[in-house]
Amino acid sequence: MTQRMRRRVLIAGTLAAAGLTGAADIEAMQGGKLKIALVLKSLTDPFTVAMASAAQNYQKHYASQFGLTVRGTATESDTVAQIRIVEELIKARMNAIVIAPTDSKALTSIVARAIKAGIIVISIDNPLDDASQDAAGIAVPFVGPNNRKGAAQVGNYLAGKLTAGAQVGIIEGLPADRNAQQRTEGCKDAMIAAGMSVVATRPGDWEYGKGRDVASRMLVDFPQIRALLCGNDNMAMGAVDAIRDAGRTGGVYVTGYNDIDAIKPLIADGRVLATMNQFAERQAVFGVDVALKAVTEGKKERALSRVIETPLQLVTNVK
Repeated sequence: MTQRMRRRVLIAGTLAAAGLTGAADIEAMQGGKLKIALVLKSLTDPFTVAMASAAQNYQKHYASQFGLTVRGTATESDTVAQIRIVEELIKARMNAIVIAPTDSKALTSIVARAIKAGIIVISIDNPLDDASQDAAGIAVPFVGPNNRKGAAQVGNYLAGKLTAGAQVGIIEGLPADRNAQQRTEGCKDAMIAAGMSVVATRPGDWEYGKGRDVASRMLVDFPQIRALLCGNDNMAMGAVDAIRDAGRTGGVYVTGYNDIDAIKPLIADGRVLATMNQFAERQAVFGVDVALKAVTEGKKERALSRVIETPLQLVTNVK
């Protein structure tokens, strides 16, 4: 093993639980660098930008070993574009694809095609749907946090500010996304356990504008509502503005998820009660590293660990 390979394996030591430890097959890299692609959602979203930047910085340290292609969509929900991107990457004979799926079910078919073509595929941020994977005969590793647990932590913190029986609403991401479903489940877990009344669950599709519109309607439909739990920070910022426009600032709690830079001032001044840092940078780097090790060690897709859990951290204005 070369010195530079030893250095990379040391950095990736935290991934030992992924079942990818052992000597790398350097022969796999002869004849040119490996080709890895990172396929993301909207490249205008701060969370996605953080993922892309971290992966690109990681690649710079090992530029002699692999090349990294970063592709993304124009919007969070452009599944057609993401499928087209994966099709192009299959034709380009990538060694591995690390993907944050726009749709947990709709991406399964094209991912199965990539695996059949001999490409290692790793999902990050949003896992592929289990039933869809079983039907396609694939098992794609997910590198990311336990979204249900993270959302429950946010909900538990909120519950401490409410009295039993209080009305709350949930603004979720794209309903087809498994991570959106998990966050909604986690919110409900916390609210039900604390004796709160979940009066509405409506999709905001991860977007500021839709989150604001949904929040505005909830405030009208449920004038006694005391909190809005949002599946990401973009929607939480929309909810904050809807509450302001309704003249109810200070009367309705808002929570988010992701801890993007834009949410930090709202956390600091209390307009957003809490959010969850799921470390976008680590997800991207860990995902690329799992893919790189799998290829260099000649691992097959089904030999990889199904879940590699990454950390979470509750963020509030309490120091």
